[in-house]
Amino acid sequence: MPSVLLIEDDAPIRTSLTRSLRDRGHAVSSAPTALDGLRSAVEDRPDLIVLDLGLPDMDGADLLRMLRAVSRVPVIVATARDGEADMVRLLDAGADDYVVKPYSAAQLDARIRAVLRRVGTGRTDTSLSVGTLRVDAGTREATLDGAALDLTPREFDLLHYLAARAGQVVTKRELLTEVWRLPYGGTDKTVDVHLSWLRRKLGETAQRPRYLQTVRGVGVRLTAPSSPGE
Repeated sequence: MPSVLLIEDDAPIRTSLTRSLRDRGHAVSSAPTALDGLRSAVEDRPDLIVLDLGLPDMDGADLLRMLRAVSRVPVIVATARDGEADMVRLLDAGADDYVVKPYSAAQLDARIRAVLRRVGTGRTDTSLSVGTLRVDAGTREATLDGAALDLTPREFDLLHYLAARAGQVVTKRELLTEVWRLPYGGTDKTVDVHLSWLRRKLGETAQRPRYLQTVRGVGVRLTAPSSPGE
């Protein structure tokens, strides 16, 4: 699930775009100011940034130059400036693409996917390995001990999210927000059921875990077995 940071000061636009992009399969975080956006970009390392130029604390073009000084993250600039000279200046400053306001969520989603395809072309390995478990986001395939796992799309997303945070305790609320994209709803039972199905396919149980370790009262942690035989 690609992670997108939306730097936009207009609250209604920010809320609407966040919801629409999540519905289209992106994990979205947002920031209302340039400095908040810069902090999020450095700390959270999103896959892509959508940058509005009309920010209250700094011109977006200046923020773009600051981002380029510390990161190569792809940036799509959202602007009301549609002159050719402005577009050339932004692209020369390091933008990967741009959208001219007003634009639709569908158009932005298409540009996000196109930019991610371009920057992903040079990647040689999109997979994560935890012990003998391998999860490949590029092909959406997972194997355990060299054998393919038959996972549903949701099971794969859940496994990939946990594998990307191997060794960390992840709360059920975080899983509902980031995997199910239900920040204001959903129940822990939903997560429990899918974890049970995932455990079965990994050849383990809650009583005899191998990879999925329950941290009582907190959440779950995916970790490699301490020895191959476990």
